[in-house]
Amino acid sequence: MFGRKKKQKLEEEDVLDPAELETDEDLEDGELEEEELDDTADEGIEGEETDDDDNSDDEGDADEGEELDQDELDEDELDEDELEDEDAFDDDSLEADQELREDGPFDIDEVDLDADEIDRLDFGSLILTPFDEMQLQLQVDQTSGQVQSVLVVSEQSALEVALFAAPARSSMIKDVADDMVASTVAAGGESEMLEGPFGPEIRRIIPVEAPDGEQAWHVSRTWFAQGPRWLLRGVLMGEAAMQDGFEGAGELLFEFFCNVVVRRGEEPMVPGDLIPMQLPEELIQADES
Repeated sequence: MFGRKKKQKLEEEDVLDPAELETDEDLEDGELEEEELDDTADEGIEGEETDDDDNSDDEGDADEGEELDQDELDEDELDEDELEDEDAFDDDSLEADQELREDGPFDIDEVDLDADEIDRLDFGSLILTPFDEMQLQLQVDQTSGQVQSVLVVSEQSALEVALFAAPARSSMIKDVADDMVASTVAAGGESEMLEGPFGPEIRRIIPVEAPDGEQAWHVSRTWFAQGPRWLLRGVLMGEAAMQDGFEGAGELLFEFFCNVVVRRGEEPMVPGDLIPMQLPEELIQADES
């Protein structure tokens, strides 16, 4: 792998199967399908402070997967003087976040991608390492053409990955996790916060309507990994979401998540705003051929 630069029990038939999601099985044959993901897999949190400067007042719509939901994080806007006040930041918590992702996911400045000859998929803000028989589905904004998230499918399990802006000197994971638990209960679901690989892991069971009109349950496990001014979210679904740990169905998707490399960029953004991706050139060419 690349070099481092530094150191409620449910009946199975009632659970929404990720196989019911349309996936792009013909990707290697040049067909790139643009699909919307389940809204329950793409919830998050919107913040109001900037990650660098207080010069952004962008707003978005979390229901369309464009940013994290404001109900799950309500931070007061910081002015320039407050950004210089070290007491306004939880440095210890942020340092702990960095230690938890020692084995990935990685920031672009932490790795040397030229140290190996692996063919990766470069989505601009995210660089992904594919695995054998991986199926890939994209959520693409129809207006801008920007990729908002990727869904990686392996057998009866799936992992949805999206990237968001985060504060430069404070951790936002605990606030995001607390509010996700609260919003899940408010939506009539059940949630539990456990110790996960990168800090809190949120397990959720949310009632949904199945394709046949019957009630089903959307079961998921959510991880958050925070790096330099970015927050990477992974939502595990399907068979792997109903298991503990990372044996079996979840092992390959967990490894995939750990191998993600983030290229955040330097532009200031509001914490919680979605950081879009771009289609890799090879996929554009394959789709046009």
